[in-house]
Amino acid sequence: MQQSVDRRLDMALEVVDNPDRSRYELRDDGHLVGFTEYHERDGVLVFPHTVITEPKRGAGYGSTLVGGALDAVRARGRRIVAECPFVAEFIADHPEYADLLAEGL
Repeated sequence: MQQSVDRRLDMALEVVDNPDRSRYELRDDGHLVGFTEYHERDGVLVFPHTVITEPKRGAGYGSTLVGGALDAVRARGRRIVAECPFVAEFIADHPEYADLLAEGL
């Protein structure tokens, strides 16, 4: 089951949770352009890896994807571990998401 997270750069971009594949996906006009994987560990969501397709890299798509995923995590009252360097850097650059980081994991 796929659930919309309702985070858009414009009308064509959408971040959706795809729990069957354990990842948030970024779609551009319905086409997959990237994803950030997650899995549960000790009651928190661990984000180990983020991918943006080659033609979309460097244009802000990764930030849109991770921001949308973190907004969904917050809406669900969850916490995360940012093993993915991109997710960790995004949070460092956007301290408003720092409260989502689980302590001691």
